[in-house]
Amino acid sequence: MRDSSEFPRFSKTEIANRHTSVGKLMDQNNVHALLVYGAGRYASEIYWLTDWPGGREAYVLFQQDQEPVLLVQLYNHVPMARVLSVVRDVRWAGANTGNGVTAVLQERGLANRRIGLVGGIPHTQYQKMRERFPQAEFVDLNGKFRMLRTIKSQEEIERIRLASKLTDQSMQALTDGIKPGMREDELPALIEPVYLKAGGYAGIHFMTSMPMREPHFPVPAQYQCDRRLQRGDCLITEISGSYWGYSGQIHRTYSLGEGPTPEWKKLHDVAVEAFETLAAVIKDGTSTREAEEAAEIIHRRGYSIYDDLIHGANQYPPIFQTKTTRRHDSPEITFRENMVIVIQPNVITKDEKMGLQFGETLLVKKNGCETLNSFRREWIVCEG
Repeated sequence: MRDSSEFPRFSKTEIANRHTSVGKLMDQNNVHALLVYGAGRYASEIYWLTDWPGGREAYVLFQQDQEPVLLVQLYNHVPMARVLSVVRDVRWAGANTGNGVTAVLQERGLANRRIGLVGGIPHTQYQKMRERFPQAEFVDLNGKFRMLRTIKSQEEIERIRLASKLTDQSMQALTDGIKPGMREDELPALIEPVYLKAGGYAGIHFMTSMPMREPHFPVPAQYQCDRRLQRGDCLITEISGSYWGYSGQIHRTYSLGEGPTPEWKKLHDVAVEAFETLAAVIKDGTSTREAEEAAEIIHRRGYSIYDDLIHGANQYPPIFQTKTTRRHDSPEITFRENMVIVIQPNVITKDEKMGLQFGETLLVKKNGCETLNSFRREWIVCEG
């Protein structure tokens, strides 16, 4: 039998603290139970609560006066869930997950109670719960649960430090391996072995190559094409290495055979300036409004942005843009010590033909920010 000690684990104290915080959230919102849904490998909320990374889909049910229950899909995922989950009551969700979860709610006496919901519950499953329990009150606690997770524990921060180290190493592997004549869609093969050899996995590798003198795309692309790299190209990147549920992230620009043209250098300089301005402004107590205003320097320099300006690690709050490009509807958030964020100004020209990102992962502290990356902060020239 496999043993949980053979895998990366969070401490019993860490898990107990998480469950205590969930209990407080339930009390604050006057709910009798919290039903959390997740789908896919490293389903974030499920993993955070159970120390099992997840499977096809799963629910975990918390109640103040009873032990939690974990419902798992698929059937062959149940043995591994029983090895890793700190929630001891692990069950197959059944041939129909909606029927499985309603059966557990009935068993636990929740047919007419107030139940908090977290996660992207499929519509058909939610409808089944509503139809089966018309007297129950279902309360959306997604936003409050996500905010609960924005301040990281020391164990989480160490996990992100490791993921950031792997991300740095993948950037060096890209530096060492990129050559004219390679296809753009070959580049992930330079990056991913770094993670895999360390027991991690790829988060994202967004990349766009283009001739510096004929730019045509403003953001690192989510999918790579079969275009062959040439001398005089630049490669704009957004790279995340991950380790057991937590990701680092870094953004750098590469070029082949020569340094940046004057137009690209100016663009890069503004991205670096914006990054450094934000990293200097943000500390415990800074508001997102203050950060938005500080980032207006991008627009004063004659450029704009496309991607989000800042987001929390693993896409947790806060997520926002500059004041000029604001498109979110989130309330103002105050940065707090031990939030982990990604500052990532994606500076673009007004015609959207030219753009790059410069950024990395940082830990918010009392009096500033600590970077979790060590890869050099510069435009990377590869001779090939």
